Amino acid sequence: MLSRSINQLDATALVVGIIIGASIFVQPSVITGAVPTVSGVFAVWLASGVLTLFGALIAAELASAFPRAGGVYVFLKESFSPAVGFLWGWAMFWTMHTGIIAVIATVFARYATFFFPTNDFGARAIAVGAVVILTAINYVGVKQGSVVQTTFTLLKVAAIVLIIAVAFALGPRSPLTPGVSTAGGSLTLSSVPPAIVAGLFAFGGWHMVTYAAEETRTPERTIPRALVAGVLLVTACYIALNAAYFHVLNPDRIAGSSRVAADAADAVLGRGGAALMSAIVAVSTFGALNGVILSGPRAYLAMARDGLLASWAAAIHPRFRTPHRAILLQGAWAVILVSTGTYRALFTRVVYTEWIFFALMAAGLFRLRARGTYQPAYRVWGFPAVPIIFILASGFIVAHQLVTDAANAWTGLLFVAAGLPVYLVFFRKSSLSQTPRHAD
Repeated sequence: MLSRSINQLDATALVVGIIIGASIFVQPSVITGAVPTVSGVFAVWLASGVLTLFGALIAAELASAFPRAGGVYVFLKESFSPAVGFLWGWAMFWTMHTGIIAVIATVFARYATFFFPTNDFGARAIAVGAVVILTAINYVGVKQGSVVQTTFTLLKVAAIVLIIAVAFALGPRSPLTPGVSTAGGSLTLSSVPPAIVAGLFAFGGWHMVTYAAEETRTPERTIPRALVAGVLLVTACYIALNAAYFHVLNPDRIAGSSRVAADAADAVLGRGGAALMSAIVAVSTFGALNGVILSGPRAYLAMARDGLLASWAAAIHPRFRTPHRAILLQGAWAVILVSTGTYRALFTRVVYTEWIFFALMAAGLFRLRARGTYQPAYRVWGFPAVPIIFILASGFIVAHQLVTDAANAWTGLLFVAAGLPVYLVFFRKSSLSQTPRHAD
């Protein structure tokens, strides 16, 4: 039996800590370049936050109805079929989730080398070391992993508040105006959707708290509160940080920067800004890395229980009460991805496909609500408008990727689809025998 050690603060810290990684320290440049007005930039961040909140509300209802380990995997399996759940887990293990671990670990190592200069091999060793250390911490207990998560989340939020306060107190004044922000640029309707896509990727990971529902105290209440509070807090942080960037840098410089947070710190503190931002990003990414490592194995545990993964992966450690084999399985594959660098090609091709599953997750609400046995403790505010809007937004992200990067997008889609014959050959019989049928 898993240990219910995650309280309300821990769950909220998991949401905030996973979302706030490194994106907010670089992504504002992408959005400012795409939407060249200050008012447009803030509208994009607000819209991205609202759409993320819609997804969080949907996940909150589903988590209150199915408060057990597995999160999105369980939601898809219950609302559609074991095959759909398996495809999520398939993509999650091989690329989406472990790829995120590899990406965040690499970014952490890149900023850590500011203080410990080394070559490429050394940077990879730091990234691998971070994965191994955090895997070991989460192996010995979800409480230990939650303590690390809450501590680093509090540190990163405090650091963001510090950045905002210093920028407005000491930084050069660049008044926020709604006018055109880049030379010769103007806001067009066609530029907004791609910018929102970029903003939504900066909010990635909001759903991961649902994986650990079985280890959360009163999950039917705690997880919905954590999702809503966490997304609202992150949205406030993101908008305030962008205001701070615009306060100390002109919009042209923001749009052209590859390290906007570091440039903002340099503008206020001089050369010391680079060291400060490197430390903040290292803390932020380390905390996000822990949250991703903590959450993922719970989905693999649920799959193993349902016969969609080797049965030994469903084992619970007799002393630590953690899914220790699933944790080691995830850690081993993540280390391989980091060490070989193969995650870059895999992750960039497949990461967008999670939005297909998010759309299905939202569509699943309509199927589940038609069942008399469906009894969630929390119901989405604004139904059916909220899930419909979220489905349309998710569909746009997928379509945008298929149009703008067709070759890589279709490669990623085919990789996900390749999981279906694997399911049919190896797992269909066992999963059907263990999964109750629902009457639609």
